[in-house]
Amino acid sequence: MSVYEKPAPRINPDNARFWESAHEGVLRLPRCGDCATWHWPPGPVCPNCFSERIGWEAAQGHGTVSTWTVVHQDWFPAFKADIPYAVAQIELAEGVRLTADIVDYPADTLGVGLPVEVVFDSVTETLTLPRFRPLRG
Repeated sequence: MSVYEKPAPRINPDNARFWESAHEGVLRLPRCGDCATWHWPPGPVCPNCFSERIGWEAAQGHGTVSTWTVVHQDWFPAFKADIPYAVAQIELAEGVRLTADIVDYPADTLGVGLPVEVVFDSVTETLTLPRFRPLRG
């Protein structure tokens, strides 16, 4: 695999709406129509009340960093052109946790509790990735 032949995220029936909305620049997440709980990953039923009334609703995409790591070249030699970069777990205000890149912020100064917001980067004509950057007041 060359540096430019990166695998795309897996898109299956459960998460297709997530990736379609990301391409439009919108963060949509599954929310239960009965207990109103947001959840991720998506699935056929709500993990809290087992309802099958799952809808995909627009989320604000604001949250805070709960954990993070800097990816090093030795871990992924095929991705050397993009490394180092920071990957973080983001606790969203909607109550779910997503894993994503942090952009526009020095990786060596990241910290737990950093407020962030979602941004969308077009990687190819058909794929847009959600990433996070520091929240601008």
